[in-house]
Amino acid sequence: MYLVTKSLLKFCSLPFYCTSLSLGLTDMADQRAIARMIMGDETEYEGGANPRNRTSDLANVYDIGAPLEAALAYHHEMTYKSHSIETLGFLCKHAVDRPGVGWSFVSDSVQAHDYIMSTELGQKLKEHGLCFVRRMTDATAPASGINDGTIYNHWQQSWITDDPAKAQEAAEAQGLQVEWIHHPTQGRIMQTRYYKSAFEYVPLLDRNIMITSIADDGEWFDSWPEIMNVPQEDRPLEMYFGNDEPFTLEEKQEWTDAYDMFGVPIPWRSGDVAVVCNMRFAHGRPGVHLLPGEKRELGVMLGRFFERQETRDDKW
Repeated sequence: MYLVTKSLLKFCSLPFYCTSLSLGLTDMADQRAIARMIMGDETEYEGGANPRNRTSDLANVYDIGAPLEAALAYHHEMTYKSHSIETLGFLCKHAVDRPGVGWSFVSDSVQAHDYIMSTELGQKLKEHGLCFVRRMTDATAPASGINDGTIYNHWQQSWITDDPAKAQEAAEAQGLQVEWIHHPTQGRIMQTRYYKSAFEYVPLLDRNIMITSIADDGEWFDSWPEIMNVPQEDRPLEMYFGNDEPFTLEEKQEWTDAYDMFGVPIPWRSGDVAVVCNMRFAHGRPGVHLLPGEKRELGVMLGRFFERQETRDDKW
């Protein structure tokens, strides 16, 4: 149990933290106010992959954007475009009393980085970088299967516009290459490509660290209802090495293991607030399977944007 004091807020303002506050707050507006004391500015979820909806009356507080039963691989938010965010805030409205059920996890990316760089995979990531491919569906097409907005994200929702020209302009401003694919049943699909390093130089750590994972590949959907049965090549996310070489399954497993080895839980209780440095820690969770009468609900806040600068040759 933590009390919000000046000394705690001074600690929380340090650049690399994962701070969890068990406050027993029952109003998410109060939780948001506490998170903002630590995070500072909030930003909108523009250009994000998941279909996050705003929580009513709470401005830039979003839902998780994924089905509860889906396991979410460790990931850093928004590393598939030219700018990312400094911090994430999580607000727990409802938690499950059973131990381990509904817990989130964070993984120390410094330790995961040091491990992956000792492997052949880490050296390939360093040499070639990554290519992120995203296929965003059309909100005006008939809802079915992969085109259901509850499964993935429409480009209209991702870019906060119904105008394809404005969506493309916003995407290109964030460094994405845009291609429009006209599908006979799925409408106008927005496909983007983005080439970037798998690593980022973090000034306050004064070193390069790994900030990417398989969460930006088709395996992200392996336990999502409906889309888990869609062939890999048709899923909304795909990732290659930066020379367009595909990953092997063994490489994807090794990448996943690197984060798994250094993960620790956030055992939610209703009213909790957690603020996480988006560069130092990856976050994820196992699938959540509720019993009758149980609820598990988190709100998500996004911290300040920053422009990715990739790596420095002298900081490996």
